[in-house]
Amino acid sequence: MAGCSSSGGSAASGYGQPQGRAKPNTASRAVVTILPKDGADSVATSGALKITAAQGKLTTVEVADSKGTEVQGEIAADGASWSPTAHLAAATQYKVHAIAKDSEGRESAKDTTFTTLVPKNTFIGQYTPEDGSTVGVGMPVSINFSRGITDPEAVEKAIKVTAVPAVRIEGHWFGNDRLDFSPKDYWAAGTKVTVELNLDGVEGRPGVYGKQKKSISFTIGRRQVSTVDASAKTMKVERDGAIIKTLPITAGAPSTTTYNGQMVISEKYKVTRMNGATVGFGGEYDIRDVPHAMRLSTSGTFVHGNYWAPSSTFGSSNVSHGCVGLQDARGAGDSSTPAAWFYDRSIIGDVVIVKNSKDKQITPENGLNGWTMNWPDWTA
Repeated sequence: MAGCSSSGGSAASGYGQPQGRAKPNTASRAVVTILPKDGADSVATSGALKITAAQGKLTTVEVADSKGTEVQGEIAADGASWSPTAHLAAATQYKVHAIAKDSEGRESAKDTTFTTLVPKNTFIGQYTPEDGSTVGVGMPVSINFSRGITDPEAVEKAIKVTAVPAVRIEGHWFGNDRLDFSPKDYWAAGTKVTVELNLDGVEGRPGVYGKQKKSISFTIGRRQVSTVDASAKTMKVERDGAIIKTLPITAGAPSTTTYNGQMVISEKYKVTRMNGATVGFGGEYDIRDVPHAMRLSTSGTFVHGNYWAPSSTFGSSNVSHGCVGLQDARGAGDSSTPAAWFYDRSIIGDVVIVKNSKDKQITPENGLNGWTMNWPDWTA
């Protein structure tokens, strides 16, 4: 029977009894606060999302929309707060998951859901060049907004333009409805350019929000820069550093001179109508079939074919209303003419420089002609 008891022991120290009492688990002192509150709707797309921690430090913050697209943000150095680095999209539901730790390493977590506002008024950006296009070395990224922008900083921040090979690219506003991006010098031939428009949810003016979120890309083709000498009445076409052709031209007559400056081809038309009444020349001309026309300015400057002037005009006289004319055939059907030759070898974004004209320099907003500005003014 002695085998059924322990000698010299006591019931308190019997097998299976605790040797000591453990400290009970205690909750984390850290308190996570998320604004807006759980379930909120019509939340502003900027400035409303705030995540903070008291009596602890944030360690994890995850914010994503219903498709799983994450909102990028940063936890402050002291761990007390998290802020998004970009605006939120409009009419979108977001889920927030945040964790903080107190001084003893105990975690406190919080999860919320909210929905951003549905805009009553919106704007878009109409951009050039087109997605997938190949353009000349002078082509800027030009975005025209459908509504005047009163918060240009917010809008510009939401647009990212990058290039391979990498080059510094800066934006410049022309008024409140146009934003162009370009490098300091012409693009290098072969450059790949990507434009990311993250305008959805950007409040461009009070109560007016962007509604675009898309990415476009284009490629810079060969380098072609043509120089028109209005005094010598010639145009030298330079391709990849070599002069490949010198063409006789006619520039603006003494009373209707051609602008000087660096201009970019923005449109091409095999045949188009040119009416003087649309550019301030009244009824002086209305030519319904101008061949091989390429636009250089919004105000009506073109390089185009001319079939109505005698062939002796080109290279000897300036007779146009401000355009640069090249000898051509009516109907644009003769590929052997100087105008057809130049048209066939030009693309949108090619540069045409006019010099030695008795006129002023073209203004940068008159077409895609920001190259007339110096870099400090462009970046100011």
